[in-house]
Amino acid sequence: MTAFVGVSDMVRWIAQHGAAEIIAGMAGAVEEDFRRWESFDKSARVASHTPFGVIELMPISDPDLYAFKYVNGHPFNPGRGYQTVTAFGVLADVHNGYPVFLAEMTVLTALRTAATSAMVARHLARADSQVMAMIGAGSQAEFQALAFRAVLGIERLRIFDVDPAATAKFVRNLGARGFDITVCSSASEASAGADVVTTCTADKAVAQVLKDADVTPGMHINTIGGDCPGKTELDPRILERGPVFVEYPPQTRVEGEIQNVAADFPVTEFWKVLAGTAPGRTSPEQVTIFDSVGFAIEDFSALRYLRESVAGTSLAQEIDLVAAPDDPKDLFGFTTAPVPVA
Repeated sequence: MTAFVGVSDMVRWIAQHGAAEIIAGMAGAVEEDFRRWESFDKSARVASHTPFGVIELMPISDPDLYAFKYVNGHPFNPGRGYQTVTAFGVLADVHNGYPVFLAEMTVLTALRTAATSAMVARHLARADSQVMAMIGAGSQAEFQALAFRAVLGIERLRIFDVDPAATAKFVRNLGARGFDITVCSSASEASAGADVVTTCTADKAVAQVLKDADVTPGMHINTIGGDCPGKTELDPRILERGPVFVEYPPQTRVEGEIQNVAADFPVTEFWKVLAGTAPGRTSPEQVTIFDSVGFAIEDFSALRYLRESVAGTSLAQEIDLVAAPDDPKDLFGFTTAPVPVA
């Protein structure tokens, strides 16, 4: 039998533990797996692009568990009554190939993306950071805010979105949770005085939602909206302002902000910062940039964290996803055997 966490149980899990607590714990799980980066069999995601958006498979494995996530990105979906991103994921036993865990990942991806952003910022942002600018108030925005408060203690938020309804939604969801929120009229205004700037927009375009003039010394830039070819958020000149940290270069060079610069543009793989083989932030005045496109190791971490958290509880249901004939060599006989009457 395969353990399964569906949408209703995912929501119950978050209600029981709290999104901020889960994100903080998941940030620890992601960091643990980044620290053993070299033990994973890695590859860039497999993407199918259409005029409507992209559908991707994101595989990865360590010596014991294989994971993959199915995920889409359709930026025009909200106007048609659909979400921009939906997902589900699987963990399988490497030793026999059986899927052992299946989960919804639309919500889980939002949690793991926020957990990854905050985990990286814990090592790259200034330790005295107090203000975060949020450029984009879509589905990911509240999770990012909760993550940066849970992991870095940031409570002062400056928010901007081109859609006033998205901004109002953000304020409605977080206004009563103790945040100090300033609604701004532009990305430049939001970035003014910010220690951390998070860009998270959905349009599939080579955009410049953050300008070079908006960047000030000591700022940490967390750009998470770019995740496919032809979709970026930063003025390319920003990439020259300080070191650029990435997850998996073969994927980021195709999908991240660095797709807009030369193929040999220097980047630092973030896992090397954790391993102590590459520097992170080297001074309070330095600008640091995390060019995040989302990588499969983060989904692996999120799935294993969820699996461990719900094991033995009513939040994980057992489903008969895999046929299990008494004779492993007689699948046909299994299909012709009488079906037990319930």
